[in-house]
Amino acid sequence: MTFHEERFPAKLSLGSVGGPERRTEIVTVASGFEERNTPWKHSRRRFDAGVAMRSLDDMQMVIAFFEARGGRLHGFRWKDWSDFKSNAPSKPISFDDQVIGVGDGLIADLQLCKTYRSGEYEYCREISKPVEGTVLVGIDGVEIFEDQHFSVDRSTGVLTFFNPPSEDATVTAGYEYDVPVRFDTDRLEMTVAGFQAGEVPSIPVVEVRV
Repeated sequence: MTFHEERFPAKLSLGSVGGPERRTEIVTVASGFEERNTPWKHSRRRFDAGVAMRSLDDMQMVIAFFEARGGRLHGFRWKDWSDFKSNAPSKPISFDDQVIGVGDGLIADLQLCKTYRSGEYEYCREISKPVEGTVLVGIDGVEIFEDQHFSVDRSTGVLTFFNPPSEDATVTAGYEYDVPVRFDTDRLEMTVAGFQAGEVPSIPVVEVRV
């Protein structure tokens, strides 16, 4: 699948409906107990872009974006307003928001990631689409700087350190990020009359693996 490093207009994703999706297979045995399993290691997000459209200009903007992506053919970036930062949405990004790895003196590449914790359990999500100019990084509590100490691959979320972090050094990062998605339809159904009546189209969007 080809991917376009273009973001769906952020003002149109604001107000959209969506969030993470899991797939769980459940079998109820004869005793009434359940056996639960999942074929997915990572969650996948779904959104509906239609609910955020408010005008004919919005409609035209979406049509142009849809046509340029070839419908479902090409992926693109999406800002999930409910979850787009390495920390709480109300807080500024800091270089020590997330632990992304521990140095060994040899490995120069580290993947950005975000850890979700609840009680004793946690889930680590790889971040593959950081927003340009937002990535802050630290080693053992000291901030280091892009282009001086490391580079960021905006298309994969991989950090490359010019000098590999030393053994047992804690590497942290803060950032904003987008979700890699595609349209989940090859057909848009829009009517001017629908907008005048206060109705909005459904424009499904689904996360893709990249």
